[in-house]
Amino acid sequence: MERYQSDLEGSLRRVYGDQVDAIWPRLEALLKRSFGERPTELRRLDEARLLRPDWLQAPEMIGYVAYADRFAGTLKGVSEHLSYLEELGIKYLHLMPLLKPRAGENDGGYAVQDYKAVREDLGSMADLRSLAGELRARGISLELDLVMNHVAEEHDWAVKAKAGYGNYRDYFLMFPNREQPDLYERTLPEVFPDFAPGNFTWNEAAHSWVWTTFNSYQWDLNWANPNIFLEFVDIILHLANQGVEIFRLDAIAFIWKRMWTDSQNQPEVHDLTRALRAAARIVAPAVAFKAEAIVAPGDLIAYLGQRDHHGKVSDMAYHNSLMVQLWSSLASRSTRLFEQALLAFPPKPTNTTWGMYVRCHDDIGWAISDHDAGMAGTVGWGHRAFLSDFYSGEAAGSFARGQVFQANPRTGDRRISGSAASLAGLEAAETGAEVESALRRLRLLHAVTIGYGGVPLLYMGDELALMNDYSYASAPEHALDNRWMHRPQMDWDKTEERRDPQTSAGKMFAALRSLIQARQHLPHLHASIESRVIKSPNEHTLLLRRTHPQGNMLAVYNFTNEFQALPAWALREVVGAYPRDAISGHEWNLTNEEVALEPYGAYWLIEQAH
Repeated sequence: MERYQSDLEGSLRRVYGDQVDAIWPRLEALLKRSFGERPTELRRLDEARLLRPDWLQAPEMIGYVAYADRFAGTLKGVSEHLSYLEELGIKYLHLMPLLKPRAGENDGGYAVQDYKAVREDLGSMADLRSLAGELRARGISLELDLVMNHVAEEHDWAVKAKAGYGNYRDYFLMFPNREQPDLYERTLPEVFPDFAPGNFTWNEAAHSWVWTTFNSYQWDLNWANPNIFLEFVDIILHLANQGVEIFRLDAIAFIWKRMWTDSQNQPEVHDLTRALRAAARIVAPAVAFKAEAIVAPGDLIAYLGQRDHHGKVSDMAYHNSLMVQLWSSLASRSTRLFEQALLAFPPKPTNTTWGMYVRCHDDIGWAISDHDAGMAGTVGWGHRAFLSDFYSGEAAGSFARGQVFQANPRTGDRRISGSAASLAGLEAAETGAEVESALRRLRLLHAVTIGYGGVPLLYMGDELALMNDYSYASAPEHALDNRWMHRPQMDWDKTEERRDPQTSAGKMFAALRSLIQARQHLPHLHASIESRVIKSPNEHTLLLRRTHPQGNMLAVYNFTNEFQALPAWALREVVGAYPRDAISGHEWNLTNEEVALEPYGAYWLIEQAH
């Protein structure tokens, strides 16, 4: 408390002013109670993390992301497959929303009815506690989603608000008529224009317009009410005491509303996150936060901390731009926009880390700024349209098999759904050569994320090159949302092929395992160090430099299906004349005039002392 009270109280006073005096005794009592309830085994973990505060930045941190039911049916089923995750080299398991959602349509579990209960078909809180213990014994950290912006309208708080309990009506943003909602709507974007247009829903039981950014059944919380802060401190510490080590702060960018803005990325968001982090550090210092903020680079860095928040808000954030640029360069065969996008990122705090991914459970939104596109010699809207055409398979010569998600005719925005393997061409492949090209593309994309220097997050099934699952259309609850196309059931029969080098699954699993093993032995990939772009002499290749006390590392990637030449001096001046490729183990000779990179080649060159 002595260490973190200034962070906690200072941030709260910036948001709530003198209201802090009224809630402070309740907050202090909540922290003491939660500390008293913390199990001995977790206090041991707290001590270990205090001694090694960079645990989340270590090269051995490899993440795996899965829906518990689609991976193994239940939480107990997940426990039965932990050896599979260990074989792959996983040290971090993100199980997608599993806290009790509303019945029926629930936005994939992001409409939470009870934060202290588990979805009944998955098991119980006791099962979650048991799974967390088993993971911890194997050195694997458990991450869960914490939906910050909204609750299901069936949540107890919303039920009481509908019933007219005044203090619970203040938990939400409710309006008697359209006057204020219409003013807000002038500057608010639409998240789901197809099936949830607008940001407000009339609720007859509450006799009010309710702020509903995402879906009509997801009621936005009023974080201007300090009671919401207290509720979430209680929720976080309760789940931390069950063994949850990392919280994915879902929809964090949306939690503070302000008239005449898009009500995203407001300064209060970062004050509140800093206060929540301080509360967690006081009781459970083993816990880390990951910001789910899919925002522009200029806004994103604030989620890791700027100025007096530097390194004191979320410990981790998604590098969404990296994912977007991977697919952009693969389609365009040019890395100029990739280079420009990475150069636009300000440096992050050294005690934080990026979460990188090739694919995730969500669609791909083409977050490419017009400025970056212009600097790279293209036109933003035109390039975004090209990518949507390419990855929906509409463009001539496309190898991809994705589908358009949430087309917005007003803005021209078209997002893309599809599994990594189908987007990379495996589904469309008709010959052995085309299959090999698709697998090489996938290996390239994973090499970039695994070699970038944060926590690589592998989405379930990507290690086996699982393709689109079109059966989603026959499930009524999923039929209108084609994102379920890339949320397949785990194919455990396919896992039996992982040791067969003649199969796509076997080749993909072996390629990923090789990349992971190479990473685990590379101190150069500690996340405190950042990858820096070196402008490549060849527009088809990407060069990323990492400066480490043990020597430089240069990652070299070819985004085409042809051999590409690079002048040897461009590499030699970073890693010397005889670097070692950490992936293959081969020593390179850079005393020649140029080097040739294999189609979709990926190399991690390590400077050696000679």
